[in-house]
Amino acid sequence: MTPKLDPVSGRTFRLAARVLALGLGLALAGCGGMPTNASLDNVHQPVVEHTNYTFDFTTQPAGGIDPVQQHRLNQWFAAVELKYGDHISLDDPAQSGATHAAVEALAAKFGLILDDVSPVTEGVIPAGSARVVISRATASVPGCPDWSAHSDANYKNATSTNYGCATSANLAAMVANKEDLIHGQDGNGNTVALTNSKAIDAYRAKPPTGAQPLKQTSTQNTQ
Repeated sequence: MTPKLDPVSGRTFRLAARVLALGLGLALAGCGGMPTNASLDNVHQPVVEHTNYTFDFTTQPAGGIDPVQQHRLNQWFAAVELKYGDHISLDDPAQSGATHAAVEALAAKFGLILDDVSPVTEGVIPAGSARVVISRATASVPGCPDWSAHSDANYKNATSTNYGCATSANLAAMVANKEDLIHGQDGNGNTVALTNSKAIDAYRAKPPTGAQPLKQTSTQNTQ
């Protein structure tokens, strides 16, 4: 025989089971949205990407660049906003010293020097032409801002999923040479005395505060 439940107690049992199931469902849903980083490590780090820009120009038969091509190249440098942190190189099949010197002089106007080796680029350089390559690095923080944790429950005492986004994004934006985020500057042991002593010379040349006599002003009414 199938046991019979009292109508009142049976309804109470079914109601309690539904409440328990609902509570477990809400608990599991809350756990799925909790942050998981239980340390103070910043999981959002800047990512550096490189892009190559190329410019082909016609060279003179004996080497070098005519004024028209120099103007085109200079205008291209200005259009791409050539700046500190960019790497510029020359890919010249003729390996002309005059062409190299002309491009180097134009790059010097923007405060840059040519790299010794040019990166590999797509396409064949036409005969009688050379190619200037600008390698530019950019930094960004993918996935930021990160507000993926929607639950207020934090049973692991973990840091927010957005933790570190502001610091990493500001660092990526402020560093002038984005490659410094990867390996930093190489120390070669060489120093430039003029640059190093510039601040010291300015400090020594500046008269001390209060060394000059006070200016005398009249407080009498001139009217």
